[in-house]
Amino acid sequence: MHVDPATGLLDAARQCPSPNRDVRPDSRDLTLAVIHGISLPPGEFGGDAIDRLFTNTLDPDAHPYFREIADLRVSAHMLIRRDGELVQYVPFHERAWHAGRSCWGTREACNDFAIGIELEGTDHLAYEAVQYERLAGVVTALATAYPRFDPRCLAGHCDVAPGRKTDPGPAFDWRRLDRLLGAEGRIAGSSAG
Repeated sequence: MHVDPATGLLDAARQCPSPNRDVRPDSRDLTLAVIHGISLPPGEFGGDAIDRLFTNTLDPDAHPYFREIADLRVSAHMLIRRDGELVQYVPFHERAWHAGRSCWGTREACNDFAIGIELEGTDHLAYEAVQYERLAGVVTALATAYPRFDPRCLAGHCDVAPGRKTDPGPAFDWRRLDRLLGAEGRIAGSSAG
């Protein structure tokens, strides 16, 4: 797995470009990865609803929940599906719209310096082993491509937007990811325990 720093694209990912992106204040300032959980409709897996949400083509009549979210303009850099498929929506050096109102340490507006990685899942259902393996591979590839990116600086959406967001939820096994990365208990997110 390889990220081309010039294009910001991961070679192992299916590309599904999102219009919901813009220029980062500093394209070299990639210092955090925010881990998210998503399923559309909630609790259901597969299908193309996530792609459609991130590309502004979600049909509000396809499911009652979609009426609530069809007008959102959001994206992430990467989605890791339950079967391990990687889908990239935004080049890593560009700003994806994933964290919303957020803060990490003393820095606000995490979208400015964070990479958003969605895992297909829910807060309370165990994520798949292949998702952890792929996530560790993506994080390692990011650290190789971007010298300022620290593979131990990972946080949940719940960590950067506490009280507003809960994902990736208690079902996410931070220790398992820690072991895969060889970080030995050093992942920065408060959920890492």
